[in-house]
Amino acid sequence: MNKNSEIKDAASVILIRNSKSNPSVLMGQRGKNASFMPNKFVFPGGAVEKNDFQLNSFKQLNLKCSARMAYQCTEDLVFALSVAAIRELFEETGIIVGHKKEWTGVIPPEWKPFANLGLVPDASNFKFVFRAITPPGRPRRFDARFLYLDADTLSEEANLDDFSSASDELTHLQWIPIKEVRKFDLPFITEVVFAEVISNLSKDMDIERVPFFQNCDGMSEFSYIS
Repeated sequence: MNKNSEIKDAASVILIRNSKSNPSVLMGQRGKNASFMPNKFVFPGGAVEKNDFQLNSFKQLNLKCSARMAYQCTEDLVFALSVAAIRELFEETGIIVGHKKEWTGVIPPEWKPFANLGLVPDASNFKFVFRAITPPGRPRRFDARFLYLDADTLSEEANLDDFSSASDELTHLQWIPIKEVRKFDLPFITEVVFAEVISNLSKDMDIERVPFFQNCDGMSEFSYIS
């Protein structure tokens, strides 16, 4: 096992509906043959790709979220992470996070479903809730940013119950009531992140600081991003 695995930047989306009354979160199960966290229930998400740096039409993160994500991070990477979050959510669930606006410039193939609906990707309602680096010794390592999104902010084109265009990367896609999430087989870090989200939900997602869980050189360090 390679203890020096490359750490890839990644983004995951914690999409919650009915946040004020009976909140539930969208999760899916990774395949049994997956090289990273097989069989585990996870939030939609994945690694940043080269094209995520090059999108022309995009509604950017709000200033507070962007400033927090910029901690130990370049402006270009903050942009790419927000693009990756929306792209991965769409690929893995079919749910579109978009804003009514005409597309300008070249439309990459993966974004044509957005453009065909008269939408551009929209990261303006994301809230940065957690950052974690996978410990050494794992087959894959990620510097993962977890972004909360209230489903009530999505456009009418976002069909929250239609997963027909989702890829097969996640199976058993479903809205899980937050009171039942811990009944599922979750990775440890997902449990930690979700506990943070539940705590913030009780405060209307008024996030005071963002936990940052690092694992470097065999040492675990827990700090906060203000």
